[in-house]
Amino acid sequence: MFRLLVRLAGLFALAAAVIGLVVDGTKSIAASALVLTPLGEAWLAVSPASLGRAEAAIEAHLGRFAWEPLATALLALPVWLVFGVLGALLLLAVRPARFRVSA
Repeated sequence: MFRLLVRLAGLFALAAAVIGLVVDGTKSIAASALVLTPLGEAWLAVSPASLGRAEAAIEAHLGRFAWEPLATALLALPVWLVFGVLGALLLLAVRPARFRVSA
């Protein structure tokens, strides 16, 4: 059951990556220049309150040094890259093991 949930989360993350890539591609074609939507900007547009709560929680549990260089660097990455890597890692984590048959 756990593997199913992780696999489902990985597929949803990959779907979000494809959606983010399509949005950035559409914006890039319309602007005739490369447009990348940072994760922080997208998160702020969807739920500004949860972004503030995440910042407060990270600073409370890990300290200010964890938010400023680490989390802000992650939030500056494109949406499709973050969700694509997350989805790939989740799917790789639950892939079935391959057994070798030695002759």
